[in-house]
Amino acid sequence: MLAALVRAIADLSAPPLRRVVALCLALAVLSFIALWLVVAMALNAGVHFAWRPLDWLVQLVGGAGVLGLSWLLFPAVVTLIMGFFLDRIAAEIEALDYPGSAAPRRTPMREVISLTLRLMIVTIVVNILALPVYVLAPGVNFFVFLCLNGYLFGRQYFEVVALRRLDMAAIQAVRHRFGWRIFVGGVVITGLFAVPFVNLLAPVIATAFMIHLYARLARLDPQAFAA
Repeated sequence: MLAALVRAIADLSAPPLRRVVALCLALAVLSFIALWLVVAMALNAGVHFAWRPLDWLVQLVGGAGVLGLSWLLFPAVVTLIMGFFLDRIAAEIEALDYPGSAAPRRTPMREVISLTLRLMIVTIVVNILALPVYVLAPGVNFFVFLCLNGYLFGRQYFEVVALRRLDMAAIQAVRHRFGWRIFVGGVVITGLFAVPFVNLLAPVIATAFMIHLYARLARLDPQAFAA
């Protein structure tokens, strides 16, 4: 698992990926700014008091809440936007690290976006429902955050990568066979999204990381990955 992560980070410096990384970085920054503005406007529109000091206090607390909520929702939103480029990133990494691998199956973009959108909505809803735990259970909240998002992001990135080689029935069978390893991989991805500045590159690193994890699992049980 650690070797796959180190290899994924090293892939960022490869010349074929630099343009993609720059594009994804720009989109990630714009995604965060847009998400912050949307959440800020929503909170600002719903809170008004007659006493100005109370307004200032609410704006101060609301500002902190906006940053917290934006940080919480950022992974799901930026992953959806990166859904348009994840296949391209995967192709570049496979060409770089697995040049002898068979050509991937043709995956309609609508299938990738539909999968990413569905899991993004689930991720946002689950994290909003878990907000009371995040706010009221310090210490426990971090592990709840890692476990919930570890499962969701492990599933999401694995399915996007595996969809290049397998149909959904085969992907579900592989997820059942290697569920624990995919979950741990998702926890690693969640950790990347939780670190400021690193989270801007997290979708690229996560895609590369999951490709390397996929290749490792395929070596462990080639029959399970037979198309």
